[in-house]
Amino acid sequence: MANRRSPQHVQDIDKYVGSRIRERRIMMGLTQQQLADMIDVTYQQAHKYEKGFNRVSAGRLFEIGQVLGVPVSFFYEGLDNKGGATVNERQRMCLELARNFSQISNPKHQDALTQLARALVAQEAAAESAGASEKSSLKKSA
Repeated sequence: MANRRSPQHVQDIDKYVGSRIRERRIMMGLTQQQLADMIDVTYQQAHKYEKGFNRVSAGRLFEIGQVLGVPVSFFYEGLDNKGGATVNERQRMCLELARNFSQISNPKHQDALTQLARALVAQEAAAESAGASEKSSLKKSA
């Protein structure tokens, strides 16, 4: 007898695909309405796709992928055998950062935030480099 998937498993996959659509839309700085307009559906339909309430057809998923600049496989990446989706705290923060950044209308403020991020990365890299040099010096003197 063939191994059949439970309806709950299928719903979990639908929700996962929807969450990946939402994640990519936010990363692109688009609203649900903008995505809906781009794929010629209502805002409500786009919302239902993202929540996994309505299943996305293969053709529509292909269209969404084209609009969002990703292959269809993107929507299934990270899907484990259980069909569950877990978003860790770091991913959640990245999504929030992307969402907030896209809502800043002043290009100078966006540039300032980008420069701040670069400065923080450079500062961390310098601190790590100094720490590695210190450890190396201690090993040589021992």
